[in-house]
Amino acid sequence: MFLSQLKSPGGDRAVAARDHDSAWIVPGARSTRDLAQAAIAAGHGLKAEVMARGKGEAVDLAAALAQGRVLLPLDHDDPAHLHLTGTGLTHLGSAATRNSMHAKADAESLTDSMKMFRMGLEGGKPQDGAVGVQPEWFYKGNGVNAIAPGAALVSPGFALDAGEEPEIAGLYLIGPDGTPFRLGFALANEFSDHVTERGNYLWLAHSKLRPASYGPEMLVGDLPPHVEGTSRILRSGRAIWEKPFLSGESNMSHSLANLEHHHFKYALFRQPGDVHVHFFGTATLSFADGIKAQAGDVFQIESPAFGLPLSNPLDQQNGEAPVAVATL
Repeated sequence: MFLSQLKSPGGDRAVAARDHDSAWIVPGARSTRDLAQAAIAAGHGLKAEVMARGKGEAVDLAAALAQGRVLLPLDHDDPAHLHLTGTGLTHLGSAATRNSMHAKADAESLTDSMKMFRMGLEGGKPQDGAVGVQPEWFYKGNGVNAIAPGAALVSPGFALDAGEEPEIAGLYLIGPDGTPFRLGFALANEFSDHVTERGNYLWLAHSKLRPASYGPEMLVGDLPPHVEGTSRILRSGRAIWEKPFLSGESNMSHSLANLEHHHFKYALFRQPGDVHVHFFGTATLSFADGIKAQAGDVFQIESPAFGLPLSNPLDQQNGEAPVAVATL
C-alpha cells in the first residue's frame, strides 16, 4: 500500500491510498499525520486504519502530480516540528566518491571517510538486541526545507554547487509516550552542495543545509532488502546524465535498526507529535561524474518499488549579501 497527500481542485487537503492500480481518497483524513495518530490511538497499524475507513472517490495520482496538486506524503502543520536529518557512508560503494573528495596527500593514510565506512562494514549490522557502531549523522533543517514533489529546489546564492542525492528516506511520527513510529519509506532527493563539502570535510554541515524533497508516495510497511532505481538529470527535456542506484539493507553497511537507534537515542528526537524524515544515504552522485547542474534542469529519481517518480526542477538564487543582525 502507498499513501500520498494532495490538494483537491478546490484547495482542500486529502490523503490518497493506492493498492496496485487502484487509488482512492481516504475518508475523514486531512493528513497522513492525523491518520497515523488515529492508528496509534486505536492500537493498530497504519494500513489497518486506512482499510477501516473504507474507500472514498477514486483519484488519478499521475494527473494530480502533473497538475501540481501532490504534496509531501508526510508533513506537519508547524514546520518547526518536522526534522530533516540523514546519514552517509551507509551504502556499499559510497565511500569511493567521498574518499576521493577528502583524499589526503599521503596516499597510504586512510581518510576519516574511509575509516568510518570500514567501521560500518565491521559493526553496522549488530545482532538483535545489540547496539552497533554509530554512523555519520547530519542535520538538514526543519519543515521549511521540505519541498513538495514537482516544486523547485532552490540553491542559495552563496552555494558553490547544487547536486542531487538519490536516496530512500524513512518517515516517522513520535507517539504520545515518546515512541518513534515508522510510517513508511519514500524516494528522496537529499539535495546538497558537494563543492563546499569537498573544500573541507568540516564544512559538511554547511553543505547539507539545503532544501530536500521526498515522495510523491510513501510505501507503507517494510523496506525491500534490495531496491533498484534510476537517477537522472533532464535539461530541456533530455537526459544529460543517468545512472542506476541501489538501496535496501542488502546494499548497505548498516542495518536500518542500527541507523534508527542512533538517531532516536536522543530524547530531543522523541518529542510527542514531531515528524522525522531521515535520509539513509546513497552511493550514486552526478557530481562524481563531473556533472554540474544548472538552473532549469530537472532532477528525477524513480524506482518501481516506490510508485510515481520524484521530480524537482533546480532554481538558483543570485548573489550573496551579508546578513546584518539588529541589536535590541
